[in-house]
Amino acid sequence: MVKIRLSRSGRKNYPFYHIVITEAREKRESKFIEIIGNYSPITKVFNIKKDRYDYWLSVGAKPTQTVSNLIKKLKE
Repeated sequence: MVKIRLSRSGRKNYPFYHIVITEAREKRESKFIEIIGNYSPITKVFNIKKDRYDYWLSVGAKPTQTVSNLIKKLKE
């Protein structure tokens, strides 16, 4: 199963997340198929390639709850 989820990067006490497409059984910072966006919780900046997100949803990828919440906030 393919998931759309966050992958942590950045330094200590300054997290930065990439929104990635990955297999559900992979670890958080392990291999991924594609990076489709990023999120910085410190500055509240959220960017995503909407066309790639829609494509992966159409082929059966499931977003995690956190990614779903971020997308909902983006639509508001």
